[in-house]
Amino acid sequence: MTSISQNLRYLPHTLETRYHAVKTYQNGASVAFICRRYKVSKASLMRWNKRFDGTKESLKDRSHRPLTPHPKAHTEQEITWIKNCIKRNPNATLIEIFYKLKTNKGYDRHLCSLFRILRKLDFFKSPKTKNKPYVPKPYDTPTKLGIKWQMDVKYVPTHCYTGKLPDKFYQYTVIDEASRERFIFPFKEQSSYSTVQFLKMAIKHFGYKPKILQTDNGFEFTHFKETKQVHPLDLLCQELGIEHKLIRPRTPRHNGKVERSHRNDNRRFYQHLTFYSYDDLIKQMKTYLYRSNRLPMQTLGWKSPIDIRKALLEASS
Repeated sequence: MTSISQNLRYLPHTLETRYHAVKTYQNGASVAFICRRYKVSKASLMRWNKRFDGTKESLKDRSHRPLTPHPKAHTEQEITWIKNCIKRNPNATLIEIFYKLKTNKGYDRHLCSLFRILRKLDFFKSPKTKNKPYVPKPYDTPTKLGIKWQMDVKYVPTHCYTGKLPDKFYQYTVIDEASRERFIFPFKEQSSYSTVQFLKMAIKHFGYKPKILQTDNGFEFTHFKETKQVHPLDLLCQELGIEHKLIRPRTPRHNGKVERSHRNDNRRFYQHLTFYSYDDLIKQMKTYLYRSNRLPMQTLGWKSPIDIRKALLEASS
């Protein structure tokens, strides 16, 4: 594929097109036929044929730069004045440079002419700031069950629907950081009520409650603005003695374990999922949850979350 530069004034014909067009013309084909076939003009064809010497190199574009400078162009002396001025005054403005040249050197050009010269010299180009690459900080992963959970919500893709369903579905996910064991369940709405119901179901599924529950700043987990009202999730956490921790806004990597599990869900589950009802989605998601919790993971030493859970329970007993 031929790469076309973005600063060209027109879309050029490739060298192969020029070569074959001229060869076809010299073999006796009509000009009208060649112009239709290769989509070229008669003037271009005649120009290529005039300078063609049998090699492709003769058909290459020649320089469009004028042979002689414009009679009113800046002289070498004036260019030297401008370069010396901006070298001594790198932080000066256009007006300051124009005034210094006019008073000290007798510069009689228009301000716009000076602006064009400074632009060619990259005087107005701001220095590029190098962004420091993000270096992840070491994360203190708990070594015991029930220390910290991560919770998040994922939208169930529409391509999984078979038929026309009036509702949208949302996958709630919670993961234990120590064992990577998860619990997922679909809801018909993304709300604080669904969050409260899901947390109760998760505690029942795991058989224990966490000390810390970490979520993002979504409306289903916390209030957007400061208010005297307490969020229903915070009320439940206070009742159960759970610390609700919010991550930094717009920083999903702080909830990295549950976010990564959602990417795995897209590849392992939703890429092949089709369901026809809410009950069917619950049934298939329950089967997938059983399978995903028993898949070995490299971060766990090629053990499954269920294996790690059993090992941690045996170590604590």
